[in-house]
Parts: sequence; C-alpha cells; structure tokens
Amino acid sequence: MPTTMVSAFDSTLEKTNIWLRDLRKELGWTDSDRVYHALRAVLHALRDRLSTDEAANLGAQLPMLLRGCYYEGWRPNAAPRRERTLDAFFEHVASEFRGDPLLDLDEIVEAVFATIAKHVSEGEIEDVKANLPKELREFWP
Repeated sequence: MPTTMVSAFDSTLEKTNIWLRDLRKELGWTDSDRVYHALRAVLHALRDRLSTDEAANLGAQLPMLLRGCYYEGWRPNAAPRRERTLDAFFEHVASEFRGDPLLDLDEIVEAVFATIAKHVSEGEIEDVKANLPKELREFWP
C-alpha cells in the first residue's frame, strides 16, 4: 500500500479503505468512486438531520479522512433540516448523485447504515437512530 510517510495519514487511509471495502461488499458494486459517492451522500443526509452535538458525536467516530468528507459543506449554525420523512431523506441522497438512473435508494441507505453500524459504537448508533423518524430507523441493522 502506498505510504504518505505520515503515520496518521497512512492509518486513516487504511481505515477509510476498510469502510469502502465493507460498503462495496454490502452494495455488490465494483465502481469504487460510486461506492464513495454513496457513503458521502448518505453521511451528508444523515448529518444534516442531526442536532449539531449529535452530528459532531457521530463525526468523532469516523476515520479522519471520512470525517473531512462528512464535514465538507456543513453549516453547524444552521438548524437541522426540518423535513422528517423518508422521501425527503431519499431526495437529499439522490440529489448528490445528480440524476444517476441506476439508483436503488433503499439499498444504498440500508448498506451505508450497515457499514456505519459495523464501525461506530452501538451507543452512538442508538443516539443517532433516536434522532431520526421511525420510518428511517427501520433501515438500520
């Protein structure tokens, strides 16, 4: 594996690749860029529906490289999105794919949630789920 010569960067690159590999398996996709895009889209949709404190708590458990992607474009002073429906969440995810005709949003959300649950503490997952509408909580493993 290529080395950056900075152990913290090498470590986060390795951890991020593990997350992406796990998600690639969950989705059954071969396109790594598309797998990353799915992870990023769902993380952003999730982040924007959590309180600032809860979004930060989840972000703290992401590998450093994914944490940067997670916080990209975030406005912590903005209130969490008010739309509390599954359709609104899916629209947020779909908007980041910009018209990809092959989207199965149920599959993507479920796979990303499963990957997050594999790598984030159970207590944090329960906190995140408690902040989501019931219909979206059902996508968590």
